[in-house]
Amino acid sequence: MNKKKVRLAIIQMDCEINNKKKNLDHALNYLEEVKPGTDIACFPEFFTTGYNLNILGEKYYDLAETIPGSTIDILGEKAKEKGLAVVGNIVEKDGLREGVLYDTAFIIDKEGKLAGKYRKYYLYPAEHYYFRSGSEFPVVDIGMAKLAMAICYDHAFPELFRVLALKGAEIVFIPSAVPVGYEYLLNLRTRARAQDNQFFIAAINRVGREDQLRYCGLSKIAGPRGEVIAEASPDKEEIIYGDIDIKQIIAERRQEPVLRSLRSEIYRIELDLL
Repeated sequence: MNKKKVRLAIIQMDCEINNKKKNLDHALNYLEEVKPGTDIACFPEFFTTGYNLNILGEKYYDLAETIPGSTIDILGEKAKEKGLAVVGNIVEKDGLREGVLYDTAFIIDKEGKLAGKYRKYYLYPAEHYYFRSGSEFPVVDIGMAKLAMAICYDHAFPELFRVLALKGAEIVFIPSAVPVGYEYLLNLRTRARAQDNQFFIAAINRVGREDQLRYCGLSKIAGPRGEVIAEASPDKEEIIYGDIDIKQIIAERRQEPVLRSLRSEIYRIELDLL
């Protein structure tokens, strides 16, 4: 397990719905502002397009792009220039199957290369009209740490995070578009998923409004004990920073060896009872 300390920059931003160029330029400006010495910067769910399903609908098919593709290339150039890894989330179209879309998070390493991508596994009910579920749970070693991704509604499913922990993830990034009224889920689940699995979670949420849909901000970083290391405001665009020490994972797991104590047969017992 890597022993290095890692500095995260959580970019809590607004975006203009259906204006990919403006939003990407906005994101690049934020990357310019990231402080020297930062290792990883991350953006919210659908930060280049906006999220509101009722407004975008069929427009998702025009806004979607492949991964790798133009947005990854542009962000990759900036990542290499700044010497930091970048995590984000966009609408991905399948390069081989026409009309197949995914809600996909990605990792670009410090060299500007695509290091991994994750397609949202648990789609929110309304998202099934436009997106297909993913089927893989990658853990990406970029040298400084082993990274994994989940997306928004995935937050609700502890078993996904347990799988990532068992696969060696040290930091899980969760790009999200959580609206006002659901702050309690963002606050509780971020801390719970981190403490359940004794690793770090960076939850990156939106701010701003899309018609009647307003986003609640409160992006945060939680540590292996469930403690909040850094937290953003509920309504402002801003960058928050968190310095994390990977060694805390080892210390917490030695103190309470949850992963070592797992008994997976309980799932088989419960399934037999159904």
